[in-house]
Amino acid sequence: MTITSDRNSMSPLAIARAIRNNGSLINELIQRDIVGRYRGSFMGLLWSFFNPILMLLVYTFVFGIVFNSRWPGGTGSKSEFALVLFSGLMIFNFFSECINRAPGLIVGNVGYVKKIIFPLEILPVVAMGAAFFHFCISFIVWLLFYITFFGFPQSTLLLLPVVLLPLPFVILGLSWFLASLGVYLRDTGHIIGVILMVMMFMTPIFYPISALPEKYRPLLRLNPLATLIEQAQSVMIWGRTVDWSVWGLTLMASLMIAFLGFAWFQKTRSGFSDVL
Repeated sequence: MTITSDRNSMSPLAIARAIRNNGSLINELIQRDIVGRYRGSFMGLLWSFFNPILMLLVYTFVFGIVFNSRWPGGTGSKSEFALVLFSGLMIFNFFSECINRAPGLIVGNVGYVKKIIFPLEILPVVAMGAAFFHFCISFIVWLLFYITFFGFPQSTLLLLPVVLLPLPFVILGLSWFLASLGVYLRDTGHIIGVILMVMMFMTPIFYPISALPEKYRPLLRLNPLATLIEQAQSVMIWGRTVDWSVWGLTLMASLMIAFLGFAWFQKTRSGFSDVL
């Protein structure tokens, strides 16, 4: 296994090189992360299937039966609200898991910091890869429930990978920034927990953006996840195509976030060993 690290370059190409040149190491660390999370438990990896199933059943009961909630503009089905909610929540959970872990990625891996050639920049990629595994499991659960209650989804579902393409760039950019910030400011993890809670209620998970008064909608769209989740729900649930102009702007913004986050990480990494 060849390990390479470009400590000085802040160019976008350096990001691609870091991932390409350390692909086998990234895969190994992702597998170790996933398996290690369930090591010692009775059901092991089966928990990754049971957790989203239990979540979806709880949402169906609480929102569909107890609160009798209905999604505006939907069919009025009890299970529909739970599936719409879960579609947004599984995307947010993917984002949240990565961002929650980011401030501790360097602090929690001091041994890697001391290794001269270890590519620290791949740690956010590893965390995102492990979170993506759980996202895929949640998507499979969502798909099975959708087929059970509504039949096969519309062909627009095939656009979901395209819709979500900006998300990994947003995650990596913020993760690089927060991983570095967490070294110098140990309160970062606590602050991020509060911010993520606020963000969850500022995304169209529990309600559509159209349900808000017109004057508040621009404020909601400041949340980078709001547009992504809204468009994802459009192709997953409602059979609508993508608003390509909005998607293009979102992609450009996400690439900028990734570049700025990586540049910050590269600029500040030289002080990690001194602080730790």
